Order: sequence, then structure tokens, then C-alpha cells
Amino acid sequence: MPDPSGEGPRAYGQTRGSSLAERLSHALNRLSWRTPIHRLRLRGRYPLQLLDVPADPIPGSPRAGRALLDRRLLFAGESVSFDALDRGGFSPAFADYFQSFAWLRDLAAVADRRQGAPIAEALMQGWLTAHARTVTMPAWRPDLWGRRILFWAAYAPYILGSRDADYRKEVLNAMARGARHLDRTADGATQGLPRVAAWAGTVAAGLLIPGGDLRTAHGEAGLARALGLAMHEDGGLISRVPVDQLGLVELLVQLRCVYEVRARPPAGAISRAIQQAVPALMSVTLGDGALSSWNGGGPASPARIAATLAASGARAVSRDDTRDWGFQRLVCGNARLVMDAAPPPVAALAQGGGASTLAFELSDGDQRLVVNCGAGPALPRELAQALRTTAAHSTLTLSDLNSTALHPDGAMGKGVTAVELARSETEAGARIEVAHDGYAKRLGFQHRRRLLLAADGRALEGEDRVVAVGRRRPGNATPFALRFHLFPDIETVLTADGQGALLRPADGPPWQFRTRAGTLALEDSLWVDAVGRPRPAKALVVSGEVPIAGLAIPWSFKRAGV
Repeated sequence: MPDPSGEGPRAYGQTRGSSLAERLSHALNRLSWRTPIHRLRLRGRYPLQLLDVPADPIPGSPRAGRALLDRRLLFAGESVSFDALDRGGFSPAFADYFQSFAWLRDLAAVADRRQGAPIAEALMQGWLTAHARTVTMPAWRPDLWGRRILFWAAYAPYILGSRDADYRKEVLNAMARGARHLDRTADGATQGLPRVAAWAGTVAAGLLIPGGDLRTAHGEAGLARALGLAMHEDGGLISRVPVDQLGLVELLVQLRCVYEVRARPPAGAISRAIQQAVPALMSVTLGDGALSSWNGGGPASPARIAATLAASGARAVSRDDTRDWGFQRLVCGNARLVMDAAPPPVAALAQGGGASTLAFELSDGDQRLVVNCGAGPALPRELAQALRTTAAHSTLTLSDLNSTALHPDGAMGKGVTAVELARSETEAGARIEVAHDGYAKRLGFQHRRRLLLAADGRALEGEDRVVAVGRRRPGNATPFALRFHLFPDIETVLTADGQGALLRPADGPPWQFRTRAGTLALEDSLWVDAVGRPRPAKALVVSGEVPIAGLAIPWSFKRAGV
């Protein structure tokens, strides 16, 4: 592959996940939580009060807050009434929302303490009855305890304003027990954002519960280790999930507020992590200010992202070449393009990892044009699994196979192990050339993709090449399908010659698509929005067969009239 930058192409392999020994150790650790010894460790004095009440700099969702006023919990389109919470049956993501007490943030978005306290106390009382005295999963998962301590502290006026002394004692005792639990279990949380959350709660407890200096020091050391294992050097999370990257910044900014209320400088690892994580977060945003959709994560809302960036205080500079994290962004004129240029995340680090290598998303101003189908936390399992496939992303599929295998149990199998990458910026525009080996062993082909985004952002020239490699060859021609999933509400009409299409976005200028290979068709698709709802959409699909010697598939998107 030619390298216009002169640095030579670079190959990127998979990030190492947890070893078998580490997974066994964590499993044994979890079993120990139910032993009499661990129950003894949880005993101790409870604080009479917290030393301070930190602010929460991240605004909540008014929509979810209004649902709480109606005695319903609403998360990612999933709604459960208060009296049905003890029946279960909801998604794991909804359970985490409830168990972490993140809903306190949403309640505070629409109700002051006087209005919100009765609702918060009712949910708190139910939680205490079910979980305060018994170590159960998932309620006592370390990452949930870490988040819970942060939310309980920030919204103490909502949960500790009662005149019932026994109730207040029970809340504070539960918080102290949770902190002791974290002292022993934070390092047992899953590597990545969950472990960071567990240690963040440990630090917060040390700063806010009297006599916590040793816990604070212990927590800061653990948090520094967790951040070092959770983040690549370019600031991206090892899970490679952009919405988790947003969650990381929100978590660290919330923890920083605990230091501020205690008039203490935050630990250096926290400040460094925020400064590194923000540019990486911006590298996966499109022109509308929301995220591109990868590895089980959706776009989130532009308002949430803007508020988080403002609260971070970090310089709003995008790091568009995040090679370790695995995403590349091209910015020309009003156009923004984000590409997955790395192998999928290790399954142990991202349960929703997708076979999306070399896929891209494209926007013109705040209008999205080419997207991936995306994902949502509360989707039916069968649909969620389908949205992880290569076919659910804007890239090439060979023989109807995923570039990296997806097993029925959700695990990822063999496929992409390395990606070659070269990019450059010239007067003509921004160019990127990438290749992956996902089909090499199974079909004897390498997928290469070349993109050139014009300097004015009004044209994207592309070529997908299927190149014969190695000794293995299919006996017959290999079918291919090159998909470009389109944003909902884009009116699309195929041209009479069958080699192009006119795209009319609901808000923005029209674009033209052209190709000179295969057969072009318009097929049904979907896109999952910021609140997790699947919306009907269309996809341009170029299909045909790859000869044994390989094939080049040129195509282009251009602003109409260019």
C-alpha cells in the first residue's frame, strides 16, 4: 500500500484482554463476597454525616426526570413503573441505571429537593430493604457501588433530608458498607471503565466519609492503575466504545467535583486522563455534535456531549488520528468522516463489539449521510446480535461472512487480526488508505479501502479492492456486497442507468452517489437513535462477484451540482 505520508504503513493488532488466570481470580473473588469472612469485613462504624455534598456537573435528562415524577423509571426507551421494579424482567442496561442511582441526576433535572425527595426516598427505601444487608449480584458489583457512592453523595439532599433518623442511619451505614466492599473488590471489576468506576467510588468515599485519608490514598493508587490499563496512550478506551468514552469523561469530571468541594487538588492521574480522553472523544463525533455508532454504542445526544465537554474544562481540540484507539476522522469543509481502522475490541473488554473494521460514517454539516445501523442498550437480543454484523455497517462483506466471526453466545471469533493504515493531508483533501486481513485465511482475500475527502468537503471518492493473498482460493467467484447505510429521512432515488442514486436529505443539500462496478440496489435498513429507538432507513447496496484474481470497486458521493 502506498504511503503518502512517507512514514510507511503501520499495522495494528488486537489489544490484550484478561488472561485465563485473571478471569479465574476474579471469579473466585466474587464467590468470596458471600463468605462469613467478607461479611465481617463489611462491619464497622457508620458516619453520622458526610463531610460535604459535591456538585454533579453533568445535567440529567428532563424526559427521564418527568417519568420519575409519574413514578416510572425511563431509560433508553425502556419504561418500568416503581411497583414493578421488584419483578425484574428488564434489560441489564436498565438494571444498571436503576442500581447505580444515575436516575437521581434525571430527577434533579426537573424537581428541586422538596419535590424530588419523596420519590428518591421511596426508591432508596426499596433498595435498602432488598440489598443493603445482603451481598447480591448485580447490586454489589464494584462498578455499581462506585457510581452509587458518587450519586448518593451528589444528591444527598434528596436521599438524606428525611426526619426519620433510623432511615438516615441506614443510608449512611449502607454507604459505609459499600466503601468497605470496594476496599477489597475494586480491582476485581472488569478491566476498563467498570474498574475505573469502582476505584472512583473508593476515592469519593475516602474524601467524604470522616477518617478516610488512608482510603483516599489507597483509592488514588488503584485509580491510577485502573486508568493506565483502561486507556490507550492516545486517550481512547480499550473497549473502543465511543459512548463509554463519553461515560469516562463524565465519571472523572464528577469525581473531580468531590475534590473541589473538599478544597483539595485532584490526583494527577485524574487530570491527565481528562486531558487525554476529551480529544479522543471528539475524534468520533460527526457534524451534528453527536457520536458515531460503534461496538454496541449509539450516538448519544449532542446536548449531553456539549455539556460534558464544557464541564471537563479541557481544550476542545480533536485528535483525529487515534491509531491506538483505532478510529480515524477526516475533516474537510463542512464534511466529517469517522472510520473504524482497527480490529474489533477483545471480547472480554466489550460485550457488544462489532465486526465493523473499515466501515465509516459521513456527515455534511449537521446532516448525517452515511451511517452504521448502530445499537441500543435495551434492544431485543436477536436484533442486537444482528446489528453487530459486518452487514450492519457501511463497508464490504464477502460471501455473506462477517470480517470477524460472531458466535451465538455473543463472543467474537477469528477474523481481523491486523489493519494496515496510511493517511495524509494535501491540497486536494484528506486521504486514508487501509486494509484488513479478516477474510485472508478463510477466503484468500484482503480487503483494501481508499478514501479521499475533497478539501472543500463536497465530494468523497472511494475505492474498495478485493486483493488475492496467500495460497487459499475459493473454487468459484466469491459474492460481495458493498453497503452504505443511509440516515433516516433521506429520500433516495436510483438513476435510470442503475449505476447511481440521488440523495435528498430532509435538512441539507442533495448528494449524488455513483459506482462503476456490480449491481446497485436500494434496500431496507434501520438506524438506532440517541435514545435507543430503531428508526427505518435505507441502504445503497452494490453487489456482484469477485473473480479469483480480485476486483476493484470504485464509487463516489458528491454534492449535487459540484
